[in-house]
Parts: sequence; structure tokens; C-alpha cells
Amino acid sequence: MGSLPSPGSLQVLENDDAPVINRCELRVLFESQQRHLNDFFDKLDLDHARDFAQTLLDAPGAIFFSGVGKSGFVALKLSQTLASLGFTRSAYLPPVDALHGDIGALFPSDILVLISKSGSSDELLNLVPCARAKGARLISLTSVEGNPLASLCDMNVHLPLEREVCPFGLAPVTSSAIQMVFGDTVVAAIMRARKLTKESYARNHPAGKIGKSLIFKVKDLMKKQDELPLCKETDMIMGQLTELTSKGCGCLLVVNAESQLIGTFTDGDLRRTLKASGEKIFKLTVGEMCNRNPRTITPEAMAVEAMQKMESPPSAVQFLPVIDDQQVVLGIITLHGLVSAGL
Repeated sequence: MGSLPSPGSLQVLENDDAPVINRCELRVLFESQQRHLNDFFDKLDLDHARDFAQTLLDAPGAIFFSGVGKSGFVALKLSQTLASLGFTRSAYLPPVDALHGDIGALFPSDILVLISKSGSSDELLNLVPCARAKGARLISLTSVEGNPLASLCDMNVHLPLEREVCPFGLAPVTSSAIQMVFGDTVVAAIMRARKLTKESYARNHPAGKIGKSLIFKVKDLMKKQDELPLCKETDMIMGQLTELTSKGCGCLLVVNAESQLIGTFTDGDLRRTLKASGEKIFKLTVGEMCNRNPRTITPEAMAVEAMQKMESPPSAVQFLPVIDDQQVVLGIITLHGLVSAGL
């Protein structure tokens, strides 16, 4: 088994001999890659692409993807993207592992998509008869004309490849990009055909920012009950300092006897009142100095809406009281809480 050479065994290059990326050469490579990709778009048979997309859309069973090397990474990514949409089962089938038991996951109603630049990978060619015996429908995505894999499958989509941008024309740096662009675009077409909604998409991405912004409501993230910094409007300001600082909200929610919101009093209000009133602050009530027209939000509003409301003009705020249609305080949602939740 090989190992990485130790740092001491590596030859240290003199500064004059150190490799450098040339900006002009880099631009030429990007322009070449752009030309190769444009050639793919110009020559792609849209009818074949549509037939492939429709076949996946109509799949009665699961959709498996397989490939070797870089094409295998593309196959893995496409299977995961398709699975994340939530309306079809999709998985990656490693070609070697498939011949050692994993092919048991394949059933007659399933589709197996085989991705290969050359269409002559032994691993995929060996997999074909076994997958055929399982009754699965076989589709190949290849770039070389007249390849053996295409002739063995029920459907083939030719992915036109002018050449690799690799200096030797060998490394699959353009072909793998074409495979990924083609596959992802087909998935996007399926999303459109299925009329996938943001809400449906979010249900399968609960831990990501996309999912959180579409799933979490204010009621899921708000503080409530004993966590709320509540006071009455007749309470003295200096008598509420503990409540103001101990709940981690940076404010007081001023309520009446029916727990309806009257206003808010923040630590910023405290500093401004102390600066303006001096010793007179000891005689002032919270109700005299509170903001009686604060921004509020309902518990059923989306959490991302709360963040937008906090950041809206004329000035940003750090919290929003959560109230019902009777102005009764149900909770408080803070910017810190939203950020901690990943929004």
C-alpha cells in the first residue's frame, strides 16, 4: 500500500522555479471551456433529452444512477439531487459493489442510468447483463459515438463533447461538467413538470437555510411563559432592572392586567432616560417612558418574516413581541434566537 512522501523527502524548489498560474493562460483555458460547453449546448439533441427526462418523470419504480471514476461522482450527485425532491426514490449504485450483492436493491420496475464518457468501462459493461436479468430498464449517457454501452441499453442519450480542456485532452474536466449540467438541467425540468413548491422542497431540507426559512414559524422559535420579561406600566423603572437584564431579551414587555401588550421598554430606552432625566429616573414608571407603538408579529408568521421585519427601516430592532389578534402577549422572538436557529 502506498503512502504520502514525508515533507523532508520533497524537493524544495527555488523561487525562480516555483510553479505560477499565468493569468492570461488561465483566461484562455476558461474561454476554451466556455467554447466546449457551448458546443455541447449547440449539438445536444433536445428530443433525446426530453425523452430521457420524460422517462425519469414517468418512472414507476426507483431510479438508480451508476458510473466509474469522475462519472461515478456525477452519478452520486444526481441521485442525491433527485432523491431530495421527495417524489421518487433515487440512489447511487456502485458498479463493483452491485456485482457483490448491492444489485439486490434493483427491481423490474426500476430504471438504471449508466453514465460514462467512453461507454466502454468494463465495470459498467459487466453490470449490464446482471441488471438486465433483474428486469430493470437501462439508460446510458455517453459522449463517444458507437460505444458498446449504448448498444446494450434500452435508451442512450449522446452528450456531445468537442474535447477536454485538459492540456492533454485526457482528464475528464469538460466531459464531467457536461454530464453534471445535463443531469441537473433534467432534474430542474422534472421539478417544473411536477410543479414542485418551495414548501414541498423545504420538507426534505429541514437542516439547511432553505428549509429553515420555509418551515420554521415564529411560534417554533419564540420565547414564552417564564422566559418572557413582563412588567406592568405602573412598575417603577429602577425596580425592573433585574427583569430587564435577566431574561436575555434586552427589553421589557409592558402589559395590562389581561396580558395585552401596551408597549416595550429596552435597555437603550433605559440609557436614554438616565441621560435625559438623571436622578429623576427613580421616580419614573415604565409606562411613562415605554414605546407604545412597537413592531409586533403573530405566532403563525414565518420566522424569516420576523427577521425581515426586524431589519426593516427606519431602524433595525433586536426583538418582536408575539401577540394574538386580541393583542395578548404570547411570546417574544429575538434576532439572536433567529440567528442561533440558522436563519
